[in-house]
Amino acid sequence: MNERFVAEQDFYVRYAETDAQAVVHHSSYVIYMEEARSHYARSRGQSYVDFEATGHFLVVTELEVRYLAPARYGDLLRTRCWIEEMKSRKVIFAYEISNPQTGKVLVTARTIHICVDREGSLRVIPPAWRAWAD
Repeated sequence: MNERFVAEQDFYVRYAETDAQAVVHHSSYVIYMEEARSHYARSRGQSYVDFEATGHFLVVTELEVRYLAPARYGDLLRTRCWIEEMKSRKVIFAYEISNPQTGKVLVTARTIHICVDREGSLRVIPPAWRAWAD
């Protein structure tokens, strides 16, 4: 069995991502996860832009987020993203968002996606992307 590939990316919390208490708004984490997936794809050698150019789209069907501790404006954060499960038409991405300076995990999450075409019909995930789960 191959070791699971995990894409990591660091960034600083921007002011616009926080609420009135300078705490990261819960909705900002969804954007962090989206960027983590895009970074994952780029790290594997194909951007999500390339994926869509083939007429395939991964639509989110479920989102599960567990908020463990807050992040604040100016904090350094690290996203970790990996494929938890891959089927012919479905992929589950898992995430961990932490503060690398303290080692504290702030958020754990999963998103479930199905592959569709431009008309919204179910499609098989292309082999190059399915190979990432091996």
